[in-house]
Amino acid sequence: MKRGIRTTGALAALALGMVLAGCSAPQPSSPRAAALATSVSGLRFIGEQRVAHQALYEGTMLGGFSGLDYDAARGRWLVASDDRCTHNAARFYEAHLEFDAQAFHAIRFVGVRYFRDGEGKDYSAAKGGCGSIDVEAIRIDPRDGSIWFGSEGDRRYGLDPFIAHATRDGRRVGLLPLPEAFRVHKEEERGSRYNATFEGIAFAPGGDSLWASNEWPLYADGPLPTSQQGAPLRMTQFGRDGSVLRQFAYQLDAIPAPSLPGKMAENGVSEILVMADGELLVLERATVQGADGRHVNYIRLYATDARAASDVKALPALAGASYTPARKRLVLDLGTLGLPRVDNLEAMAWGPRLPNGHATLVLASDDNFGKSQVSQFLLFEVLP
Repeated sequence: MKRGIRTTGALAALALGMVLAGCSAPQPSSPRAAALATSVSGLRFIGEQRVAHQALYEGTMLGGFSGLDYDAARGRWLVASDDRCTHNAARFYEAHLEFDAQAFHAIRFVGVRYFRDGEGKDYSAAKGGCGSIDVEAIRIDPRDGSIWFGSEGDRRYGLDPFIAHATRDGRRVGLLPLPEAFRVHKEEERGSRYNATFEGIAFAPGGDSLWASNEWPLYADGPLPTSQQGAPLRMTQFGRDGSVLRQFAYQLDAIPAPSLPGKMAENGVSEILVMADGELLVLERATVQGADGRHVNYIRLYATDARAASDVKALPALAGASYTPARKRLVLDLGTLGLPRVDNLEAMAWGPRLPNGHATLVLASDDNFGKSQVSQFLLFEVLP
């Protein structure tokens, strides 16, 4: 489709491998940062927009939306796709989301960029090819407008997860040093599980640190959630030099519905945001496959207070250890909205403020490019 499609319903050159040490001082009032909510007592649903199945933009297939962020300085949203060359190389879009306090009017895609390695090659031509990247989160650096993105890795092929720093046009300029505990081990059940590591990342106010959330527990931290019990996973605060500042345990809910023999059922964290008061907003997404093969999604948003939680960065394993997890408070069960469908929501970002001063929140789904799923964007007013 043509540029500006409407859907229905820099950095200076930096040395390869550098991390964020030595950048300028934090700028809490940076015009690039979206309007973080100070706190969240609830959310008011404003509206939904969907992107048509297999819609095209600039020769690329729209879908697989796994990351989302808002650039207040440019008034544009970045939307990352986790496509691993099923249709096109890993990429992100620029978009306008048109809404007001009463309605969500439209989404217009206005640009597309490819994630590229340190040599400037997109991942169809990069070493390791398309399988070496699986983008699950994207964030705009509030200091300089560059971008950061998280990749889950792939244990099947011995590919570690990573968090990368890139120029605004997608070229990688650095990697955050990866703690050994997050590495994959192809031949043994140790470290990160398959496709379940850095699913969510978010900058702290001012951009002086970066939070990252695992989707599932590490092998050392115990078994996955079941319909009978939840499970702990780690949320990690990285300094801009890659140092681990803090790490706390977050307790996942049990899977909300019983699983059937031979059918998939899971629960994990698919995205996080930081609030101005330091709490995290956590998107838990559970999926249960029915006897007919169809998946039902159970999506809940929690506010997480880690002030009294133990710092577990020195614990090699959570299983069997003594620690205090973060407290969590339910903000919204999306199943209560009465929507015809709540799909595989994986992306979440603060948006511009409404005329009453309240922040906005947008969620987006990864349709896995499947005709039985949808690409939906949900808009909320944040009630402080």
